[in-house]
Amino acid sequence: MKFKLPDHVYLAMERLNGAGYGCFAVGGCVRDILRGVPPHDWDLCTSARPEQVKTVFRDRKTIDIGMAHGTVAVIFPAGTLEITTYRIDGGYTDSRHPDQVTFTPELREDLARRDFTVNAMAYHPNTGLVDPFGGQEDLKRGMIRCVGEPERRFGEDALRILRAVRFSSVLGFRLEERTATAVHEMCGNLSRISAERIREELTKMLLGGGIREVLELYSDVLAAVIPEIAPCIGFEQHNIHHCYDIWGHIIECVAHSAPDPVIRWTMLLHDIGKPDTFTVKEGVGHFYGHEKHSAELAQVILKRLKFDTRTAERIVTLIRSHMLLTEPKGKAVKRRLNQLGPEVFLQLLDVMRADTLGLAPAYHDRVEKIDRLESIARRVIEERQCFSLRDLAVDGNDLFALGLRGREIGDTLRRLLDDVIGGRCGNTKEELLKRLF
Repeated sequence: MKFKLPDHVYLAMERLNGAGYGCFAVGGCVRDILRGVPPHDWDLCTSARPEQVKTVFRDRKTIDIGMAHGTVAVIFPAGTLEITTYRIDGGYTDSRHPDQVTFTPELREDLARRDFTVNAMAYHPNTGLVDPFGGQEDLKRGMIRCVGEPERRFGEDALRILRAVRFSSVLGFRLEERTATAVHEMCGNLSRISAERIREELTKMLLGGGIREVLELYSDVLAAVIPEIAPCIGFEQHNIHHCYDIWGHIIECVAHSAPDPVIRWTMLLHDIGKPDTFTVKEGVGHFYGHEKHSAELAQVILKRLKFDTRTAERIVTLIRSHMLLTEPKGKAVKRRLNQLGPEVFLQLLDVMRADTLGLAPAYHDRVEKIDRLESIARRVIEERQCFSLRDLAVDGNDLFALGLRGREIGDTLRRLLDDVIGGRCGNTKEELLKRLF
């Protein structure tokens, strides 16, 4: 088995080998090569200790990114390589980081500490594939399996629980039975993991092509890190528009949405307030104001997960607006574009489309209306039709020159914009100024 390696990777291997050290490509890059997917980055492992790696590459810039754990980054024009010394990890008191590491000259001992078999393979052009735990076979079977005992792997690093679920979603693989059992039994340990790490794993998971199956099978894992999800699971909606419970509807919405982080997070949280707003009238379930309550809950969740302010505000806006009804007519679309802005409105249409596809099949034809709305909106935007104050043919300076002052200027501009959007006058300076007299 022979793989084509990038020149800088091969050069790094040759340099370390020439100095008398073992060196292999390891982990995700090997997994991706075997899957026929170009690796995003390359990691190397070596028998050389960190200070020895720096000596071997003394003619290049290096960065000490994890000397205590044996990792040195070496800068090449074609990219940065992280080179890590073979190691054995000690205990994990905090369920995240090893209390100590011991460097070892044995590659197999290094591979034995890794999380999953598909990530515990190494490769060298002269030696070929090193696969002591059956990772290649698990790749062929589409399986995520822990190296050794799952309870031990997850006990060492609880983030691996989310990583298992994330790999299942991204790769479309199933979890091996013992690994899946441990995921369910130990997901409570995720409370020890930082919010930032949880957010990153969840985002990657949400973007995976296997997200529907993951949300169906591992709802308890999601609820362990987002407790607000728990009341949605199994909550029947008692409404003819819905053939799923609340969580089932959310799953369908996520699965039918564009693989964009903002959209996927919006769909995951868009109905999270429904259980608190549930009422029954004449045997029919209603969730009045659920979009507002869902937005409030989402704001708390996103802050807890330490989302950046801009992303959190966008998700909350989309959730709060996802029930807005807009007629597929030019005037109505322009008003909505003015209210939300083009980018948010187009994203909102994506949200509404996914929300519709999460309804009972009889109501999926509503997507046609959303498609018409998008067509109108894109035409308005492309033709640069007037729908905002900056599109008006007059501005504050024009009104100031006519003697208007303060709030009167803003109020007048908004009135003129409304006249243009409503078709009561054209967007020319002459016509707009005539309406003032």
